[in-house]
Amino acid sequence: MAVFQSAITVVLFLFILGALVVIHELGHFITARLAGVRVLEFGIGFPPRAKVLRSSGETLYTLNWLPIGGFVKLEGEDGDAGADPRSFVNAALWKKLVILVAGVAMNMLLAFVIFASVAAFASPAVGVGFDAVQPGSPAADAGITGPGQIVAVDGERFDIFGSTTILDAIRAKAGQVVVLTVVGPGGARRDVAVTLRSPSQIDAEHGALGISSQQGLRFELSGEYKGHDLVTATSIGARQTTVALGLIVDGLGQLVGSVASNPTAPPPVAGPIGIGIQLGDLFWNSGPIPTLYFAGILSANLALVNILPFPPLDGGRMLMIVLRSLFGARISVRAERMTYAIGFLFLFGFLIWVTGFDILRGIQGG
Repeated sequence: MAVFQSAITVVLFLFILGALVVIHELGHFITARLAGVRVLEFGIGFPPRAKVLRSSGETLYTLNWLPIGGFVKLEGEDGDAGADPRSFVNAALWKKLVILVAGVAMNMLLAFVIFASVAAFASPAVGVGFDAVQPGSPAADAGITGPGQIVAVDGERFDIFGSTTILDAIRAKAGQVVVLTVVGPGGARRDVAVTLRSPSQIDAEHGALGISSQQGLRFELSGEYKGHDLVTATSIGARQTTVALGLIVDGLGQLVGSVASNPTAPPPVAGPIGIGIQLGDLFWNSGPIPTLYFAGILSANLALVNILPFPPLDGGRMLMIVLRSLFGARISVRAERMTYAIGFLFLFGFLIWVTGFDILRGIQGG
């Protein structure tokens, strides 16, 4: 069973990663075609080539053996000046920049669409888990016992995108009679009427309900879902995209700080193996919807990382193109290619370094 789950996790990870990269490259492809730049090849996966899907027209569509994304090959993208007026190198500066930034824009758009779709159709509901009930509390008087989870208040469920939590709803109804939907051991579900403590009876030791946990009350996915109207879902999608980008920026800042202060310490980021493990844990423990949400975070991550001004990322290529437009022949094609090669080696080395810590964490059970 463990081998089967591992195999499914690998396939799922490669599928999600491949889809995110193909969407990214599709942005380059579409804008290049619209800008009149010749596209020589659109490949799914990386070489060696497995099959030519379509060879008619000026663009070759291929399927390749390495299932880790895709690529777009443009005429003149390596910087060589040619006679072809539709070459990338001969395109106007603004066209080059639009083509390069389009991949980032597509990943941002995909993240927004994922977050908004989850919010509209299957926003995961969140309950509050508890281990024990305080003696003499409203929960104890109503016959509630721990451990368990409260998933609704007066029939209202609360989801991960809401501004109000289930604990907020309970506190807001202090002194009132409420009907709580409680899930007990084994998944047994029942509705329980509870008279909550009045506001004057609530203090640091006694809450409105009287449930407790040794490590503090915890929010847990209840396994249920709710939907939002289109306007709300769109707003949530935009807000969650912004939140995801903020988390990634914060993570990059922590990474830089960690490497600067202690380069031998485990970095506060995960490589491909670590991400694959997280993805598998989320899929098998929480299901496809939280996994889809995680894919949205990965898409935002891919967008932000690619816009960094570091060769050979899209942001680095944009920087080199702007510098060449300013300084002309003083930056040779050979120097530009060397910059990309050095950047690629650095990124590849960084990836190996992070992956080593992923493996170490796995061995140590971290």
